[in-house]
Amino acid sequence: MGTKYKGSNEDILSLNTFICLARAADSINNRLNTHISSYSLTISQFGILEALYHMGSMCQKQLSDKILKSTANITTVIDNLEKRALVKRIRQEADRRYITVELTDKGRKLIQEIFPEHVKHINEEMAILSPEEKLHLKKLCKIVGKKERENLAS
Repeated sequence: MGTKYKGSNEDILSLNTFICLARAADSINNRLNTHISSYSLTISQFGILEALYHMGSMCQKQLSDKILKSTANITTVIDNLEKRALVKRIRQEADRRYITVELTDKGRKLIQEIFPEHVKHINEEMAILSPEEKLHLKKLCKIVGKKERENLAS
């Protein structure tokens, strides 16, 4: 269902395109979240575990940038992961204000168990697209996400 807004053709096309993009993303995320929630994890908790697993220890600000959440929200998410002994905070000796977050052995084991299945589910979701369509969609999403018009030329 598209917009009922009575504006210019450009307004209506932009709104309908946005609605379609948002619904597609929500639909895929809802299906993927079922797998993640079966491990009693939120999408933010999974995002932090995945980022730490693939990129190593990070400070909370870096984690908030990686998973697109506010630093206040990240603090709560990390608190909850820490209560489950999946991550730990480490205060740096040189600058005690700087705290990094890293996976515990339990957290590493959990993400190693979850991630291959998560990739399998993503592959199933994206199987409807050809490799060329995936590349095209990726390029369009990057353009929209970064709002860089010069990417259209490349």
